[in-house]
Amino acid sequence: MDIILKISIVLAVGFLGGKLAGLLKLPSVSGYLVIGLLLGPSFFNFVSATDSKSLEIISELALAFIAFSIGSEFVVKDMAKYGKSIFIIALAEVIGAIALVFSLMYFIFNMDFAFSIVIASMSAATAPAATLMVIRQYRAYGPLTKTILPVVALDDAIGIMAFGIALSLAKISTSGTKASFSSILLDPLVEIIGSLLLGLVIGVVLAIVLKKLKAHDDFQVTSLIAISLGLGASNMLGLSSLLCNMMIGATLVNLVQKPDRVFKSVNNFVAAFYVLFFTLAGASLDLGILKSIGLIGITYVIARGLGKYLGAYMGCKSVKSEKAVTKYLGLALFPQGGVSIGLSVLVRQHLPQYATAITTIIMFSVLIYETTGPIFSKIAIQKAGEVNGLDNILLEQESEPVTDDSPKADTATETELKLESKIPANTDPDQGPDTEVEQDTDILTDTEDEIAISDSIQSNESHDGDIEITIETISSTPVQEGIEE
Repeated sequence: MDIILKISIVLAVGFLGGKLAGLLKLPSVSGYLVIGLLLGPSFFNFVSATDSKSLEIISELALAFIAFSIGSEFVVKDMAKYGKSIFIIALAEVIGAIALVFSLMYFIFNMDFAFSIVIASMSAATAPAATLMVIRQYRAYGPLTKTILPVVALDDAIGIMAFGIALSLAKISTSGTKASFSSILLDPLVEIIGSLLLGLVIGVVLAIVLKKLKAHDDFQVTSLIAISLGLGASNMLGLSSLLCNMMIGATLVNLVQKPDRVFKSVNNFVAAFYVLFFTLAGASLDLGILKSIGLIGITYVIARGLGKYLGAYMGCKSVKSEKAVTKYLGLALFPQGGVSIGLSVLVRQHLPQYATAITTIIMFSVLIYETTGPIFSKIAIQKAGEVNGLDNILLEQESEPVTDDSPKADTATETELKLESKIPANTDPDQGPDTEVEQDTDILTDTEDEIAISDSIQSNESHDGDIEITIETISSTPVQEGIEE
């Protein structure tokens, strides 16, 4: 069959699978993966192993777009406001997951070092979309909610760096040569620093160019050039395209005055890539090998969740977080999705001897956590007593007099906007959490009793699809200084 026709059919069927998942109140990524599984060698073999190999460029581009979107989370002023405690918590939960998974794989199941360290590093990343959907659905607000937002932004980046180090160590262990101090420590360090520097240079140049442009199409074309350049240059230089494109996004969001317009233009282009990416990822799942590694797969799922919970618990304890945050934060970090699936593509490229087993376990884990993640998030929010907390804060703000010297703190309105920027507003329960919502973006005037805020906001769905949405939010709080569009 003609390859273009095959791609069209995969895209159409994957799209329908995502919509069906929405009707069942599941994340769209679950639908893409299941449909991909049906199309793959395990069932109808419509997408063969040869097809997956020839279509790898689609996965590479989609992964670059995901990394670019992750970079948009790293606004310097926000990171400074959160302080080092958030970084410590995120680092602790990443280390907790990696350490527990590696220990069980290597010491209990006696798996190869390369297999153990790579699959352990892939347990770090979190897919925040499901958690954020639950937060908005229950209008949660409080210490736990305010901690979740920055932690999930950080742990993907830390996880990508951990994977880069793990992949370097795995390649050394399988090369058959004696490892030196340089190869163990310096090579991964050079790769990380080189990738970040390359991304910084491309990002600065992109920011300078974008400041001279105004049209939406110009934003889109120049951004795609930068992302592709980062991907190609990284591959040529032996660097990490993930870290490079993440740095491009981080540089851009801090140097451009209105970065949302740029990220929106990219997201308008890449939706089809994400559908293809996750559907093809599902097609690579081999149910035959799942029988032989079933116990290892189940152990991986349990160890990842337990490691994240214990790591988050210890991190919160070390920075003396509030009791509710310490007890329940880990439950909100279980979902796993796009980044982990994307990393499996890199495993196929660099460690093909382990690719089938690792990819199968990761897909199995994603399906489990994408469906059960919202349940654990709901439990965490309920136990923390933050259900309807946003409504309570809004009522308190309405009852307070407004003065010119009112503090410019993080108000409930601003918190609601942050949640709106992550997930679709007006989510229909019958459509599922990944339904896109698009509304007109007319700029409304402020009145004494109402603030109408309308903006175009990118949705970083965990990097499980990074689908762009446009949201209109109207909050009935008094006018305050310090609320910015």
